Amino acid sequence: MKNVEKIGEIIDKEYIKELVKISLNPEINKKQKDLKIVYTPIHGTGATLVPQVLKEYGFENVFSVQEQNIPDGNFPTVKSPNPEEPAALELALKLAKEKDADLVMATDPDGDRVGIAVKDLKGDFVLLNGNQTAALLINYLISQWKEKGKLKGKEYIVKTIVTSEILTEIAQKYNVEYFDVLTGFKYIANIIKQNEGKKKFIGGGEESYGYLAGEFVRDKDAIMSCALIAETAAFVKNQNKTLYEALIDIYIEFGFYKETLISLVRKGKSGDEEIKKMMEDYRNSPPQTINNSNVMLIHDFLKQKTFDQISHLRYDIHLPKSDVLQFILHDGTKISVRPSGTEPKIKFYFGVKEKLGKREDFEKVNTLLDEKIKNIIKSMGIN
Repeated sequence: MKNVEKIGEIIDKEYIKELVKISLNPEINKKQKDLKIVYTPIHGTGATLVPQVLKEYGFENVFSVQEQNIPDGNFPTVKSPNPEEPAALELALKLAKEKDADLVMATDPDGDRVGIAVKDLKGDFVLLNGNQTAALLINYLISQWKEKGKLKGKEYIVKTIVTSEILTEIAQKYNVEYFDVLTGFKYIANIIKQNEGKKKFIGGGEESYGYLAGEFVRDKDAIMSCALIAETAAFVKNQNKTLYEALIDIYIEFGFYKETLISLVRKGKSGDEEIKKMMEDYRNSPPQTINNSNVMLIHDFLKQKTFDQISHLRYDIHLPKSDVLQFILHDGTKISVRPSGTEPKIKFYFGVKEKLGKREDFEKVNTLLDEKIKNIIKSMGIN
């Protein structure tokens, strides 16, 4: 045990001190101190720091899910402690209904990812996916950096290639540079390292519920994310809006982007061969049209080339080699295909978009986008 050094509260205090520094509207947090927040660590490490950090941010109305507040590697109250799974938030949602909460947050066992639930237009709790939470968070961060005069022309955000393009739209509106990286937060951390001392990292994230802001942490951080998501909720509540309404307003401004992930499980040696064959077929005989929309660009991250299907030109991709294909369609749809690096799966990421004129049209356009994704999946013969 000579090589093991225990760290204590000193590190926690320094960490919290840095977290408090990245708050952009502490006065609004104090004004909205009664914002009702339900939080669950799902038997994990967030149990200690998340409530503490929320308190430091000024929030006094935080309710923890007591049944899940005890660290336990057996995770007795859930089948899976994954905040991406609706079942993992069942107890939190039950408590949220009892307390009439404004926001529900659930962190995974090691405290690096967070899933949230908010009230929809009917007052019912709905889960947001990683892209939606990222849109709320990045829009809040960049807009408030602008509002506070912190944008000097050397700021940037980072997202992964399979994360929603709405983040790109938000960055472009504010003339903030953006970087696309391969899936995995190590690539986001690498961009921060490369730009250290030259440019300022505002924030970034990936569709799989991991987010980061500021430069003092170099991995996805659910404790930080909980603080900033709560601050975002307080900010919009101060404008008499809910997070759900704020998300719809983002769609009205930047376009209604909707994403879906499908994972096909193919186990064993035969499954591995089937996945390889699927990637080879997509690579060697790519579709010309998908759901009656022409394929305009093919990004092949293994060959590190972009193929323009219209001009027949090729462009270099300046990212590390990775077995990922992306099809960009004429109507703005983005489809990404990649084998999982850790499980016997092949993953399909679908991103579609449509204009949204006003809040009243939200449900209609939402249904339209759902149908579009279904038709794309059918068109590609995925089952």
